[in-house]
Amino acid sequence: MNEQLTPRQIVKELDKYIIGQDAAKKMVAIALRNRWRRQKVVGEIREEIIPNNIILIGPTGVGKTEIARRLANLANAAFVKVEASKFTEVGYVGRDVESMIRDLVELAVQMVKKEKTQKVQKRAKELVEERILDILLPRHKPRNTSASAGDADLEEKYNRTRDKLKQQLREGFLDSRMLEIETPTNRFPVVEIFSPQGMEELGVSFQEMFSGMMPDKKKRRRMTVSEATKHLLQEEAGKLVDMDEVITEALHRVENSGIVFVDEIDKIADREGAGSGPDVSREGVQRDILPIVEGSSVSTKYGVVRTDHILFIAAGAFHSTKPSDLIPELQGRFPIRVELDSLTAKDFERILQEPKNALIKQYSALLETEGVTVTFDKGAITEIAKIASQVNESSENIGARRLHTLMSTLLEEIMFEIPERKIKKIRISRTMTHKILKEIIEDEDLRKYIL
Repeated sequence: MNEQLTPRQIVKELDKYIIGQDAAKKMVAIALRNRWRRQKVVGEIREEIIPNNIILIGPTGVGKTEIARRLANLANAAFVKVEASKFTEVGYVGRDVESMIRDLVELAVQMVKKEKTQKVQKRAKELVEERILDILLPRHKPRNTSASAGDADLEEKYNRTRDKLKQQLREGFLDSRMLEIETPTNRFPVVEIFSPQGMEELGVSFQEMFSGMMPDKKKRRRMTVSEATKHLLQEEAGKLVDMDEVITEALHRVENSGIVFVDEIDKIADREGAGSGPDVSREGVQRDILPIVEGSSVSTKYGVVRTDHILFIAAGAFHSTKPSDLIPELQGRFPIRVELDSLTAKDFERILQEPKNALIKQYSALLETEGVTVTFDKGAITEIAKIASQVNESSENIGARRLHTLMSTLLEEIMFEIPERKIKKIRISRTMTHKILKEIIEDEDLRKYIL
């Protein structure tokens, strides 16, 4: 994490993508800053400082997932989202709860590998350049064992020609030339190996198991210089990256800055008075999740990971249940609870325009690829926001996701027709918006399918 990011600055960064929800932003900003603070603590007390896990409470589409995802981006941390309802007790059909940690480790390894690969790109490009030049211009063997003037002349001529080819290669003049390169082949199929705990895939293949025992098998492939450069660049970069270092750093990051977002945690809460049937299974899932959140050691194919300092952010709508319906032990592991506000028409107006990834900006960018400039009147934006709010109130409240449906419906004909029409500018007015969306809102049967 960038140590310059104070909680206030973290909130400011979240504001670029998420409208409202100030209380939730403040809480997660403090939680993120505390992770950096813990890294700076000296002495044994550092291991005793556990993260304050958070439960975000609110209807779907109000920004719960987006807050957690953007937080992970700010922290440059491995982040995984899981749905609590997908987990079941061992012995039932479903995923083993430890899989969330294995997924987190896998993401961390890929993240660190990508970072280290970028650092060796310059050296990898130099090696690829030399390999391609060796193929395009093979070195001649000396005429005899002793050096001669003729051999020296040939060497000088070879070097001049190679330098010219190198310059042409760098300038792209050789991109379409064909050549043959050797590429490794997969000799063993990937086979899923399962653990006894929940039959969870460990991602092991025969190739990984026997790679050190048998020499690599290669085949020759014909491709252009441009294609060969991309292929060889990946191969050379892979050779330069020390995977032992990658794994060590990835495991450290997971243990100290990993974030697990557990969505739909309300789906595994026991309803008051329930004591049999599926509710028993719900409590079982909670008890399976509990040791992971409390702090335990999880075996992965990269090594054992401790979960004591992983930050867990849970979220749920809690329509028919409440956080107090979770088992007491699990409640105690999520001491911070934040209620997110339902979105209003005014919020929808801001969501359409202000975030960096606002829908209006997205559709404008898409239409720009066709040479078309689209503008939305203020009245049109107000109308879309008002309709989104009305539909959320009269049917299921899906928050800002309602805007995706409305925008898609509003621009459906334009997106379909525009490639074949010579139009450079399109203006979306309030009248046009009302006309297109009014029929859908008033038709109850049609609304069930479209909205």
